[in-house]
Amino acid sequence: MADRPRALLAMSPEFLAQLFPEPLMRRLAAVLDFDPGFVVQDFSEPAAKAALAEAEVVVSSWGVPRLNDEVLAGAPHLKAVLHAAGTVKWLLGESGWERGVVVSSASGANALPVAEYTLASILMAGKGIFQLREDFRKERSFTLGYIHPQVGNFGRTIGVVSASKIGRRVLELLRPFDFKVLLYDPFVDAAEAAELGAESVGLDELVARADVVSVHAPDLPETAHLINAERLALMREGTVVVNTARGRLVDTEALTVELLNGRLSAVIDVTEPEPLPAHSPLYDLPNVFLTPHVAGSHGNELSRMGLFMVEDAERYAAGEPLLHRVDPETLWRQA
Repeated sequence: MADRPRALLAMSPEFLAQLFPEPLMRRLAAVLDFDPGFVVQDFSEPAAKAALAEAEVVVSSWGVPRLNDEVLAGAPHLKAVLHAAGTVKWLLGESGWERGVVVSSASGANALPVAEYTLASILMAGKGIFQLREDFRKERSFTLGYIHPQVGNFGRTIGVVSASKIGRRVLELLRPFDFKVLLYDPFVDAAEAAELGAESVGLDELVARADVVSVHAPDLPETAHLINAERLALMREGTVVVNTARGRLVDTEALTVELLNGRLSAVIDVTEPEPLPAHSPLYDLPNVFLTPHVAGSHGNELSRMGLFMVEDAERYAAGEPLLHRVDPETLWRQA
């Protein structure tokens, strides 16, 4: 393509090949003019400054230096940032938003494996798999034909906290199952919730009614300890808490108390602090399934994040609207 927009890669170099394997790199190079062997990690270096001064597009990911106002002053031609990772809240200085720099994010791609992990957790928890596995491992035998009365997914009530990108994908994945779905989101009214396949309720009602409470709210000052001791106390015995959002959304100390006494169970991929200290009882409790922040994109899933940005690079070069453009007006309430 003639007159390809001049671009610059900015990220930790070890991620480049995972995000953009050869077929995707060829597509990216077909629409953007950049040096694939030059990856910026520090905008203060002379070579990085020179490249940024000519760049119209920055293709970024984890490890990108912040494009603060000082850096942006040296990037007079910059018009777009294609971020092959999740949140961009911290990435762009105020002057960038003011001059209309377009930002695209692969957060939608990262939402997909998180939602899949969540669905698997909900289904496995409903079958009582985590506790039954512990019991079976200890006893090494079982009675064929015995019906476990307290398990099963038919008619369960699932409470989804926030219709974020991940929350919306979870709601979509829940549709084929025989669940009653509740949704708490202060920015979603009853009609929209119904369109998403859920009943809109207050958070206290949600935690009191749900068999599984799945947390997908953004990490904001307002959402710190959204699931606190009082709301944990509202949950019925046997409720399962699933947290794939951020650890700060759930009061870890209060949840630990409930897990230690066996009243609740939990599937936890994120914690506060992260990781938990080695002496935390959550590592060993049979009613806790604890994983090391793996719900998001890993392995071959990274190339899907790259794909999202390649698609937007192609649209940008063609003068078309970006599919994954970040709305600066609503960015404050996003993850």
